[in-house]
Amino acid sequence: MTNRTAFITGASRGIGRACAMALSDAGARVAVAARNADQLEELASQIRSEQREAFPIAVDMTSADSIKEALAKTAKDFGPVSILVNNAGITKDGLAMRMKKDDWDSVIATNLTGSFLAIQQVLPAMMRERWGRIINISSVVGKSGNPGQANYVASKAGLIGLTKAIAQEMASRNITVNAVAPGYIETDMTHGLSDELKTKMLDHIPLKRIGRPEDVAAAVRFLASEEASYITGHVLDVNGGLYM
Repeated sequence: MTNRTAFITGASRGIGRACAMALSDAGARVAVAARNADQLEELASQIRSEQREAFPIAVDMTSADSIKEALAKTAKDFGPVSILVNNAGITKDGLAMRMKKDDWDSVIATNLTGSFLAIQQVLPAMMRERWGRIINISSVVGKSGNPGQANYVASKAGLIGLTKAIAQEMASRNITVNAVAPGYIETDMTHGLSDELKTKMLDHIPLKRIGRPEDVAAAVRFLASEEASYITGHVLDVNGGLYM
């Protein structure tokens, strides 16, 4: 993937940051996108310090205009996007019977609709090049379900369906579309969990450890590579055996 431009959403921390580092290590030029400009600039500086190319770009994944502008600016100033990693995601948990519509809407807008809009923006250039990699970060709960997360689960299950639909639409253009479904990963999103809850989780994970962002990034790097050119419409589980 040397000199190909990768665009990673939610890149300022956690899994997105690890994906940016992994793709950069593999030779890609990385556009790192998120809302927090300071964190993006720090990440871009780190990548540049290793003589690699990085392009920090602010984006609001709930805004169609922001997504369109960020991808247009990336293509103009940094190069057409050949690899898209839809990683940005939020949670607003609550039992379904008490969930506010705003909490439903914002999670679906960020996690699912934003991913779809980003895909729409990158497809024309990928089709012209007859080469592309789209990797959507789903979740184990998108396959297993999880109480108290109806909005998040629906968004992550929706990403799996979206992955398979776009994979079928784009296969003839040599564009692969895959998903990665992480299990419990040590990120800011899981950092606040109690020790008791973490111990309970570990009881259900055959590999007996919580995953690292780098575990997910390794799967993303593989799916973005030439070695994965005959894989499309697939959901790669990175969960330590939590859900089989």
